[in-house]
Amino acid sequence: MSDVVAIQNLVQKRQELKSEIAKIIVGQDAVVDQILLCIFSGGHALLVGVPGLAKTLMVNTLAQALGLDFKRIQFTPDLMPSDILGSEILDENRHFKFIKGPIFSNIVLADEINRTPPKTQAALLEAMQERSVTIAGENYKLNLPYFVLATQNPIEQEGTYPLPEAQLDRFMFAIKLEYPSFAEEVQVVKRTTSDIKNTVNPLFTAQQIIDFQALIRRIPVADNVIEYAVTLVSKTRPDNPLSTEFVKNYLDWGAGPRASQNLILAAKANAAFNGKFSPDIEDVKAVAIGILRHRIIKNYKADAEGVTEEMIITTLF
Repeated sequence: MSDVVAIQNLVQKRQELKSEIAKIIVGQDAVVDQILLCIFSGGHALLVGVPGLAKTLMVNTLAQALGLDFKRIQFTPDLMPSDILGSEILDENRHFKFIKGPIFSNIVLADEINRTPPKTQAALLEAMQERSVTIAGENYKLNLPYFVLATQNPIEQEGTYPLPEAQLDRFMFAIKLEYPSFAEEVQVVKRTTSDIKNTVNPLFTAQQIIDFQALIRRIPVADNVIEYAVTLVSKTRPDNPLSTEFVKNYLDWGAGPRASQNLILAAKANAAFNGKFSPDIEDVKAVAIGILRHRIIKNYKADAEGVTEEMIITTLF
């Protein structure tokens, strides 16, 4: 199959995928779009939203529609790295045998990741970056495609361990979930309080998703689009000559080079989803907020004056 036909195929498959997800999930279009961009770009996502917005249900539905394995890990203050990665036990022949933990799955939902101490949060890092896990000196490869979706509750900050910046940087997107609209909430209540069960059909195999990820990486990008993405990221750094007074006033730190890489990858995926064969500046702008939101650090002045990350990012375009 030629790449042109493959992109047309991807556009059609994405539409089918969204209609499968819509059988269970009401609304949340922008959230589903960003998660799909993330999966097909080979990244990971951080979902930030209050309890009860169907974060777990959304990931479970996505995993079913994509035909992938799904595991959920509930992060708690007493969770240990071995609870995630797995551990070695003595079998009946007195040999050590490795029992795989829940991280060995295609899609891993790390629920309330900020509830657990840094030692356990860090257990995810190698898996996210290297797609492998090292236990007792043995290296175990994870099954591809591999995708971590972590959720964070923005309300309860008592007794939580906020993710360090270096770890936040590993997430391609930070996706904000908002409350549903009135009409959507009416629809949610109707669906969830009846006995009608909708089944989600798997539309992909793991290999097809890997092929689509490779296809997106092959998409060519014009130099001016790459330069625009790098300029956009440079503008977030207060000590950079390209940064504006607004940035110098309200930001302590800007985004690193990973942001530029992710901007281009996500722009390629966004272009492919819309049937384009190369991304343009509009594609970079379309994904910029989700990619930069968690990589910029505001100062006290921004907090005091109610300046949000989104407001700062939109001034850069």
